Amino acid sequence: MRVGTVKEIKNHEYRVGLTPESVRELVAHGHEVWVETGAGNGIGASDADYEAAGATIKADARVVFDGCEMIVKVKEPQAVERAMLRKGQILYTYLHLAPDPEQTADLVKSGVTAIAYETVTGAGNALPLLKPMSQVAGRMAIQAGATALEKAHGGRGVLLGGVPGVLPGKVVVIGGGVVGFNAAQMAVGLGADVTILDRDPDVLEKLDNHFEGRARTLYSGKAALASLVAEADLVIGAVLIPGAAAPKLVTRDMLSTMKPGSVLVDVAIDQGGCFETSKATTHAEPTYVIDGVVHYCVANMPGAVARTSTYALNNVTLPHALRIADKGWKAALRADPHLAAGLNVHEGKVTYEAVARELGYDYVPVADVIA
Repeated sequence: MRVGTVKEIKNHEYRVGLTPESVRELVAHGHEVWVETGAGNGIGASDADYEAAGATIKADARVVFDGCEMIVKVKEPQAVERAMLRKGQILYTYLHLAPDPEQTADLVKSGVTAIAYETVTGAGNALPLLKPMSQVAGRMAIQAGATALEKAHGGRGVLLGGVPGVLPGKVVVIGGGVVGFNAAQMAVGLGADVTILDRDPDVLEKLDNHFEGRARTLYSGKAALASLVAEADLVIGAVLIPGAAAPKLVTRDMLSTMKPGSVLVDVAIDQGGCFETSKATTHAEPTYVIDGVVHYCVANMPGAVARTSTYALNNVTLPHALRIADKGWKAALRADPHLAAGLNVHEGKVTYEAVARELGYDYVPVADVIA
């Protein structure tokens, strides 16, 4: 199979779909790899590095899209990229379709076979292709929140860890999954006063055992959430419903109860955000203020640490890319129900139930497509 990767064009997105090491693996399996010139610059990988791994360098994205059977990316294709997709082509990347009707309509219209990293499953309903970026985003959320809390950035002027004689900042983490756990780890490490909210008793028990009192856990009811948000210096939104739009847990009315200069970091923004007042921002302009509360809602947080993120992502995406290239997408999905869960769109049909329900499409089960 001829596999291609292109330079990401989303604002301040420096990751790349394939590292030179991943290219070498694909070539060793007998595949041909085309790479857009400069695609790896953001991770310190030159065109020469890709050529040494066996890739062919192409002058622009159009050539790669036109010539390759499978396109491997990081972020969802932007409008100009979606216009280059075609029937019979495989798109393998993050998609986050539920809150993005325009992208979904374009993918349906193109006829492309779109496999989304974020809905590929693993044992125990895990999301292994989402996990490394959730780890990165969770850890970055505390860094970003700590910066936003500085007075020069519009915040309250609170140091999360405090100092002797001064209380630490209060951090509330909504959601105890991968993002929430990693955010809490970072916040605890800084010496902050941390509370984690979740609705799963097993998750709460696991977190409680891990942190051994260094972070508190609390069942997430409406009253508990409202009370903690009002007291918080920093709130991390770390809620995920696989493939579906995130629920709006922090309402506009709740902002009026918060301290002026407190900060909301919405890691769920890729799925529409879990704060009612969230809107996607970029690394160029990461924050905005509503009712005196600083909002940080960057939709591609891991792109800021592109090298770490790209290698972590390739560790989990490459094995599936190899299976798709080796067997063809249909045989690969038949052989692996976890990979089959990643199919979101195929030849004009929406094959992921949560996306179809959210956006009003007829749902076509993956089993019907690969039969």
